[in-house]
Amino acid sequence: MARAIALVAVVFASACTVGPNYRPPAPLLPPAFAGPLPAATDTDAIDLAQWWQSYRDPELTRLIELGVRQSPDLQTAASRVRQARFQIVEARAAGQPQVNASASAMDLNAHPLGSSDLGKLVQQVTGQSGNAGNAKASLPSNIALFSAGFDARWELDLFGGVRRQVEAANAQEAAAQWTLRDARVTLCAEIASDYMQLRGYQEQARLQQAEADRQARSADLLVHTAQVGLVPQGNAFAQDTQASQARAQIAPLHAQARTMIHALAALVGETPETLMPELELARPLPLVPPEMPPGLPVDLIRRRPDVRAAERRLAAATATIGVAVADLYPKLSLSLAPELTTGWIGNFFIGKSAVLSGQGQLAFPVFDFGRRRAVVGERREQREQAYSQWRKTVLGALRDVEDALVNIAATRDAHDQLVTGVADARRAVAAADARYRVGLQSYSPVLDSQQALLQLETALARNAVQLRTDTAAYYKALGGGWSPDDALPVRPAIDDAPGHS
Repeated sequence: MARAIALVAVVFASACTVGPNYRPPAPLLPPAFAGPLPAATDTDAIDLAQWWQSYRDPELTRLIELGVRQSPDLQTAASRVRQARFQIVEARAAGQPQVNASASAMDLNAHPLGSSDLGKLVQQVTGQSGNAGNAKASLPSNIALFSAGFDARWELDLFGGVRRQVEAANAQEAAAQWTLRDARVTLCAEIASDYMQLRGYQEQARLQQAEADRQARSADLLVHTAQVGLVPQGNAFAQDTQASQARAQIAPLHAQARTMIHALAALVGETPETLMPELELARPLPLVPPEMPPGLPVDLIRRRPDVRAAERRLAAATATIGVAVADLYPKLSLSLAPELTTGWIGNFFIGKSAVLSGQGQLAFPVFDFGRRRAVVGERREQREQAYSQWRKTVLGALRDVEDALVNIAATRDAHDQLVTGVADARRAVAAADARYRVGLQSYSPVLDSQQALLQLETALARNAVQLRTDTAAYYKALGGGWSPDDALPVRPAIDDAPGHS
């Protein structure tokens, strides 16, 4: 036994871990972002982990907090984290001894025999001839045997296949955590975007309703003046037609607003009609939040959860190569099986016995038509794919920030132009109406100027929504919306969930 223990110690001392050791990749990043950078702001006032607070809209904050608590997407991602933790336990257990207990019992009842058969049995048992009747009286009627034991088996991790498997499981668990954070980032941005769209449709509906009311008042006035012959009858008809066109645009805007409420309900894990009472009432758009500088590209890579998740998946793919390489080498397994057996014949105890057996097995891979080496090649290609996916994620993160910077700058420029255009259009409407009233022109220029004003006001309302959604996309591109202190969403076990029994 001492020699066996010494042999095991020598084997462990010489054990190694095959396969490539993982080194985090170093991406080639630009020194700074090329897009138009925002003006310097008080970045201490902006919490990137909760960037939506800077909109100063309690309803938006409540929706995002509700979504973080009960979104099905986040609950699915959290379940994958817990699943990955179970896989770590499973991988670690593969390198530990496996012990199984066993027990058996046998009860053999004797059947009645004839006199001649019974006499032969007595002679075989006792070695003496005797009377069958006497033997029948003294022969036990049952035999009982009991045994109990266990068997232990241990496959030694000589070449680190199990250690690589544990390494891969740990990397996958970390990737699942970063994927959960990325799902939170995406969810918060989607809720903010849909909320801005909702308030934008409600604002456009308000503008359209106000324009339709104004057009209707103008039509009524023209009808009365046409009746007394002060203006042509056609002017009243034209004004009434334009009022009808304005009213026709209201219902589709309300419908689009309702669809956004339905979308928000789905994001926060509610049924479509649940949020209708609190969101159907129109409210102004939230304030435009300040823009924090994007920092350096290298900081972005550390902040983006999707990049971190892709890097951990690359680490896991690298570790699985070692698992496959370890299969190319011999495997040593040890087994031990002690067993205790006791028995009775009738009421007589016939004794007990103990058996201890041990075995060591060394298996050498000889010929498998190249299957193991093909698995190694397959795992190497999977690592190449994981690396390419990581590079793609890094490039996508850089592009997201650059696109957001360009879009915000363009939307702000368009906003300034639209504000000027709306002011000019209002002056044009007043001038056209004044010229019409003194008889210097027909009513058509008045209608045209009114239509131009409505189009510019609608474009300005859409621009206001776009500016806020662009800002939300910018904070998403920066990787905002998560904190290391965020807890996993809690979900009841399947057996306790509604609809399961």
